Amino acid sequence: MMKLDGNAMAGDLREIFAFDVTAAQYTCAGCGHAEAIGALMLWGQEMGRVARCPHCDDVVLSLVHAPGRVFLDVRGAVRLELPLAGS
Repeated sequence: MMKLDGNAMAGDLREIFAFDVTAAQYTCAGCGHAEAIGALMLWGQEMGRVARCPHCDDVVLSLVHAPGRVFLDVRGAVRLELPLAGS
């Protein structure tokens, strides 16, 4: 089996993130609740955004903008279910 680095996933990742992510389904690592990302409760506007589970209030994801990049932390989700374009 040939070993490849993460760049080999570029096409797959581009396909995944070429849609409205708010329609993706998450599963909360804290309580196991599953729902659309658009249903998360949003906190913070200035420094970044913190999205919490509406059932247990745990942080599911956070997003911070920096010059020329975005930091996305999804460690509060045990799973993200992403629809593929054209499906």
